Amino acid sequence: MAERLRAAVVGGSGYVGGELIRLLLRHPHVELAAVTSRRHAGRPLPKALPHLRGATELKFTAPDDLSTYDAMFLALPHGESMNAIDDVAARADYLIDLSSDFRLRDPDLFESYYGNAHPRPELLEAFVYGLPELHREELTSAQRVAVPGCTATAAILPLAPIVEAFDVQLIVVDAKVGSSASGASVSAASHHPERTGVVRPFKPTGHRHTAEMIQELDHEGTASIHFSPHAVELVRGIASTAHVFIEDDVTEKAIWKTYRATYGDEPFVRFVKERSGLYRYPEPKLVEGTNVCDIGFERDERTGRLVVMSAIDNLTKGAAGQAVQCLNLMAGFDERDGLDAVGLYPV
Repeated sequence: MAERLRAAVVGGSGYVGGELIRLLLRHPHVELAAVTSRRHAGRPLPKALPHLRGATELKFTAPDDLSTYDAMFLALPHGESMNAIDDVAARADYLIDLSSDFRLRDPDLFESYYGNAHPRPELLEAFVYGLPELHREELTSAQRVAVPGCTATAAILPLAPIVEAFDVQLIVVDAKVGSSASGASVSAASHHPERTGVVRPFKPTGHRHTAEMIQELDHEGTASIHFSPHAVELVRGIASTAHVFIEDDVTEKAIWKTYRATYGDEPFVRFVKERSGLYRYPEPKLVEGTNVCDIGFERDERTGRLVVMSAIDNLTKGAAGQAVQCLNLMAGFDERDGLDAVGLYPV
């Protein structure tokens, strides 16, 4: 294969697509060859994505005009990837899907959380769940990847070492989520007077990303996992707080040892636990535009409850950055290629 991979982004005019383009344009081993949009076909990318002014001369192409590529990223709404899968799979060696269509391996779990039977259940096992910190070895030989949901990423990453090491009985996850996680389409909930100043619960039970948490965290079927997200006045970012109830008494030293053994060498995981200062716990504003997940924890000595916290940028580590990280592993590149941005401060 050529030194530079030819890549296409399908569905590139939204927030995730725009973030993918931003990252791929500066990737040392990728040539961004095509970006599709039915609505913007023929128009320069900056007409829909103004942050790309001066960065590219590419124009949007119609999906029907796609050629063949080394890698293809699908940044499509739920349901569209599974409908287009046969066509796009024939056009690319590596396929990275950022929708929710192929994240769940169990078709029954999919039906339970999405309300309908999966139309292509025979393809679910062909997709690797694209969380590199947990599935790195599988990703190095994968050709089809399903990138996790953003709130699922923010919960699974900090919790996976804990459920692996200790007898966890109950997990309750609360996430505060920025507005870009709901996409670029306008709705009553995104109208500025309605969104400003809110801390608004949405889908407090039965959220679809709960299914991913069950799949990745509850391997033995013994942990009870609950998830409730809230819309807050952020554009980018997720702050996830998980309350973990462990059967045995676990020391803070044992928790630190577990995290360091699991993530000590991870390029995009940082531990945050300061004794003082404004930023002694994970904070979304400090990871904006980066592929980093910050993780912290605090143990309640009175009750034994473990509070696990994380912060990610929902568009980067929660979507586009994680997709690029997966491609790097799939193609044998350095995992950090194209993802070396440092966060901004102050923002």
